[in-house]
Amino acid sequence: MKSKIFILILLVSLAAASCANRSKNASDQSSEAKTTDTKNTEQMDSTLAFNPADLPEEPIFEIHTTEGTITVLLYADTPLHRDNFIKLASQHYYDSVLFHRVIYNFMIQTGDPNTKDPSKEDEYGNGGPDYTIPAEIIPAHTHKKGAVAAARLGDTANPRRESSGSQFYIVQSEEGCSHLNGAYTVFGETLDGFDVIDRIASIRTNAMDRPLKDVRIISITPVL
Repeated sequence: MKSKIFILILLVSLAAASCANRSKNASDQSSEAKTTDTKNTEQMDSTLAFNPADLPEEPIFEIHTTEGTITVLLYADTPLHRDNFIKLASQHYYDSVLFHRVIYNFMIQTGDPNTKDPSKEDEYGNGGPDYTIPAEIIPAHTHKKGAVAAARLGDTANPRRESSGSQFYIVQSEEGCSHLNGAYTVFGETLDGFDVIDRIASIRTNAMDRPLKDVRIISITPVL
């Protein structure tokens, strides 16, 4: 009888030890997973140009171009467009894109990732992320000089007037763009660099309104 009791106690002890080891292994694996997740998050964050969480409700950005710097403020009351611009700028999305459509006494347009690749010249003006942004058309935001607005497809193909996921334009002439008021989302305005807008708008273009010399965005950085 004593022998049987001893064997039973031994088996229980071994089972408990096995459970403890499994629990420890699971805990170790969980810790390793958390460490890996943290490292991955840190690695992802390190690729961003800046931390969007650091920005105020109405952030100011410098758009550094090959023709100079344009300083813009983004509106708080167009949050979908503001946040999308912030996200793309932080991801370096706009780095090296061309101003692919330029019309004097009208506006200068950019934001198409296709323009980073000369082999895609026939597709300039058609690129962007695979989404659109719901319209945030506010009557108080007009197409004044320096207004920053989202490009979009025309009303026939786009009756809800949803904006391009990345393409935007900057108004060079208020008079030339006044007919766009109430039809396109204006989500920001220029604070400085009006001379740069004029300089870009003055560059000679071809029949497709593409500048004959490349004008690029070098980077977009927040003013903190």
